Amino acid sequence: MNFFMKAFTGLHVLLVRLSGGKLGGTMNGFKVLILNTTGRKSGKTRANPLGYFEHQDGYLIVASNGGQNHHPAWFYNLSGNPQVAIEIMGTKSNARAQIVGSENYQQIWDWLVAQAPQYANYAKSTTRQIPLVLLKSAK
Repeated sequence: MNFFMKAFTGLHVLLVRLSGGKLGGTMNGFKVLILNTTGRKSGKTRANPLGYFEHQDGYLIVASNGGQNHHPAWFYNLSGNPQVAIEIMGTKSNARAQIVGSENYQQIWDWLVAQAPQYANYAKSTTRQIPLVLLKSAK
């Protein structure tokens, strides 16, 4: 299964990049960005297509991992190095990832679930708190 997910992810990234986001720039009703992180062990650039939400002068991404009991690899990568690059509709920019802390978490989670109720189902299927990450422009 892991091989197929990696192949699908690579194909999706390629499709978005070649089309400037016209193909693959949305998925299941969500706008998609390409998150480029640096592998915390390998040091290699890793690209992942992720649904995002415009929020607080930046972008909110959710480390739901489909409700699995472990965080997605990209979350560990940006935890180790919060300097990331993002691609939205063919436009590339640098950003800094900020994990939402406990003081703001519930308010932002409630806002997210109002926008996309399926995230509540992901939270019910895991024992971990699903991390929320704000991507802010690195100026």
